Amino acid sequence: MTPEHAPSSGPAAGAQGMARLNPAAMPVADAARVLTRLGGKPVTDAMLHADIDAGAPVNADGSLNLVHYAAWLVKEMSAGGD
Repeated sequence: MTPEHAPSSGPAAGAQGMARLNPAAMPVADAARVLTRLGGKPVTDAMLHADIDAGAPVNADGSLNLVHYAAWLVKEMSAGGD
């Protein structure tokens, strides 16, 4: 298994019970929480699912690769879609 396909769950070293997150394979709920914390504006599961329905890329297991998702958002913004 390559690093970008490694699961997001599992113990993180020294994280005291926190699950380890993999930005290349992040469940939608985790992605929404991370994007909310980093972006300063609320991002919900429903918002991400709407983007997925609109063509945002997902991994075979339905998880998001945040780099691919960000690239898709930039492409959509440059095309005038939002």
